[in-house]
Amino acid sequence: MSSSAVAPFVAPDAIGDLAAATASDSALRRFLHGLPGVDQVGAEARAAGLATRSIKKDAKRWALDMIVAMTDLTTLEGADTPGKVRAMSAKAVQPEPGDPTCPSVAAVCVYPDLVAVAKRAVAGSSVAVASVATAFPSGRASLEVKLADVASAVDAGADEVDMVIDRGAFLAGRYSVVLEEIRAVKQACGRAHLKVILETGELATLDNVRRASWLAMAGGADFIKTSTGKAAQSATPPVTLVMLEAVRDFAEATGTVVGVKVAGGIRTSKEAVRYLVLVHETAGVEWLRPDRFRFGASSLLNDVLMQRAFQRTGRYHSADRVTLD
Repeated sequence: MSSSAVAPFVAPDAIGDLAAATASDSALRRFLHGLPGVDQVGAEARAAGLATRSIKKDAKRWALDMIVAMTDLTTLEGADTPGKVRAMSAKAVQPEPGDPTCPSVAAVCVYPDLVAVAKRAVAGSSVAVASVATAFPSGRASLEVKLADVASAVDAGADEVDMVIDRGAFLAGRYSVVLEEIRAVKQACGRAHLKVILETGELATLDNVRRASWLAMAGGADFIKTSTGKAAQSATPPVTLVMLEAVRDFAEATGTVVGVKVAGGIRTSKEAVRYLVLVHETAGVEWLRPDRFRFGASSLLNDVLMQRAFQRTGRYHSADRVTLD
């Protein structure tokens, strides 16, 4: 079996000049539909095959620490309170009190109105503050409203912004609308990094996932993200495989490195380790770092902490030894 779910990447002529590929509706459509198609059966088979890989004990210890360091610890509920965000932020900074070898997570992710609370709570640490924006999770709002949402988050101190694309516009083939919206949000982010959420469960095909990935990267995404975690279907290994191939090929074609974030439905360390194998075998070891790969999670961290304790002591802690999220 080939190591790739798509045909070997051959950049369309226009990718030599990304501006030319995105200069008009017709050029953009020609470029996106000129990308090599995804073999869905092949993608599913390769993802399933990589899921059977096992790792040795020392490598597993490394993997568990890396999962912690790659986590965006998240709370995105209507009932979120400043107290809940402060408690989550304390856990993000020191996930396992009493064990100084446990790394901090990459970021905490909250709604814009709670960014300032999170920012104060993680001050002095390496933990970034991410905020969802652009009418999350539906993305159904005017561009003016979406940009105001981004400005609110950035003004409050957000280091990272997670936007959602207009899936309706994308599925209707209005690619330029989606591209210009991403570019406008990127500009509004200023110094903050931009993660573009594709909501892959609503894109229908892996070919669309590949096109949406390239569209987001052409718009200036620092990360492309699978999902909001609010849809019926969230991250899956085949979707992640296609997105990893896209960032790998984009880097080869343009020299620009873009990260991948998987979110929604990843609850156990065993599942998360499988995603690390997928990253290693698809994009390469260069993406096995928190500035290139992230997990959007809430309950995942607890399982990872319990597995870390088992690796260290040979026994499992009871569930009440970790905080409830």
